[in-house]
Amino acid sequence: MPAQALNIFACEPEWAALARQLAPDATVFSATHAFQDPHYIEARPSLIAKLRRADMAFCSGAELEAGWLPALQQRAANPKVRNGAPGMVYAADFVSTIEKHQVSLVGRGHVHAEGNPHLHLDPERVQSIAKAFSQRLQKVDPDRAAVYKQAFSAWYQHWQQKKLQWLQQSLILRDQQVVVNHTTFSYLWRWLRMQPIADLEPSPGVAPTLSHLDSLVTELKDKQPRAIVYNWYQSDKSPRWLSEKTGVPLLNLPSTVSEKEGISTLAQLFDHLIAQLRSTVK
Repeated sequence: MPAQALNIFACEPEWAALARQLAPDATVFSATHAFQDPHYIEARPSLIAKLRRADMAFCSGAELEAGWLPALQQRAANPKVRNGAPGMVYAADFVSTIEKHQVSLVGRGHVHAEGNPHLHLDPERVQSIAKAFSQRLQKVDPDRAAVYKQAFSAWYQHWQQKKLQWLQQSLILRDQQVVVNHTTFSYLWRWLRMQPIADLEPSPGVAPTLSHLDSLVTELKDKQPRAIVYNWYQSDKSPRWLSEKTGVPLLNLPSTVSEKEGISTLAQLFDHLIAQLRSTVK
């Protein structure tokens, strides 16, 4: 049982943001930021040191961190955050995933056998994950159980209010079509009932090819998608080329929180995403 407030290592900014709300006394560190692709992170000595000192780690799972987290765990040699320990929390363990494949296909980019790992872009799944994480906090640090329960209760009430607001705001977005660049926002499209009709990537994580982009020009000729959506850490080269060829406007969206950009909580992230998407319809 930690004598001091918990030290929490988050693999991605979204889980760091959630941890800060659900464990207000904790020290929280995010291994990545909004302008990094979380699939590709170097197991740097500074990250090893952070994980070595952690009481808990909070990550997406579903193989998102498969290329770097196991190396960190091995080198940190911290029993508190080994797989199976109470302090090692994978969000994907508490919700179902979409876009599952029978196997992880070597050489096929970001095709994950365990499904799409970008779980934080569905408010319903976030709610389930938050509840599970709060329960794990209480197990790891029972002396502060009352603090964690109160923090979750306050978070939950606010989240319920925000969900109603987002659903009302997003009515205008239903059945609207978008072109995407990777499956980052797949959970969001499903929740908003929007229609991704084409992907700049031939398959998840595989860079757009000229032949594929040419085929999209033909495919989009008689369609009227609202935008070509790509996220902050992706290059705008291919989206911009397609936009110039088709006249479909570009929309650059954050896929996670960023305090530097004034988006410090998941609620603020959804506020921003929905506002930006609504601007394409008005």
